[in-house]
Amino acid sequence: MKQDKIYAQAHANLGSFRFDSQVTDVFADMIQRSVPGYGLSLDMLAVIATEYAQENSQIYDLGCSLGASTLAICHGIQVQGCNIIGVDNAPAMIAQCQSYIDADHSCSSIQLQCADIQDVVIENASMVVLNFTLQFIPVEKRQALLTRIAQGLRKGGVLILSEKIRFEDENENHRQIALHEGFKRSQGYSDIEISQKRQALEQVLIPETLKIHHQRLHDAGFQHSQTWFQCFNFTSILAFK
Repeated sequence: MKQDKIYAQAHANLGSFRFDSQVTDVFADMIQRSVPGYGLSLDMLAVIATEYAQENSQIYDLGCSLGASTLAICHGIQVQGCNIIGVDNAPAMIAQCQSYIDADHSCSSIQLQCADIQDVVIENASMVVLNFTLQFIPVEKRQALLTRIAQGLRKGGVLILSEKIRFEDENENHRQIALHEGFKRSQGYSDIEISQKRQALEQVLIPETLKIHHQRLHDAGFQHSQTWFQCFNFTSILAFK
């Protein structure tokens, strides 16, 4: 696994964070060291797939990046006839993801698409995963995406929505950000790496509160949603059709 050193040196002109080939090369290391609880949340995706994947249904991983969540879901499925569709708009991510899937001979029912997740038709789905993906979609377009997902889910289907969040109380928000940055230091990131990546992400990653997420899911047509995982300012929600 190649180590993430993208922000180790000072950048004179720090641009917005992009999922380009440079990020793709180090993404596996980057996300493990940046998202507290990431490994456990992947393990639990397999558990959720065991419980909720339905026979002869589609399962969508929207924003699949290198396919860690795609493969976790595949390993958890216990029923026949499931087709997993992984979607990402970064060609470098899709190419690397395909190599990982090809190397895993236990998962033959995965199809990858290089596309904008907002353009994907969701149909006959028993599971949809948005694993730290919605936060990169413009705020004004998030409701429409979740509504289309709800409409494309079967009865009894689930959406797994994992996100970085903010807190309504500003003091709490600052405390959770400090804890997150402490986690990153414990993973070997320097202060300059933390600062520069934060600045780059602030231009493209817009976090929202749990209250907003749950209300939006309700408005999209989900019958119930619950927060099932949280570590500092990272969380995951299960929404039920």
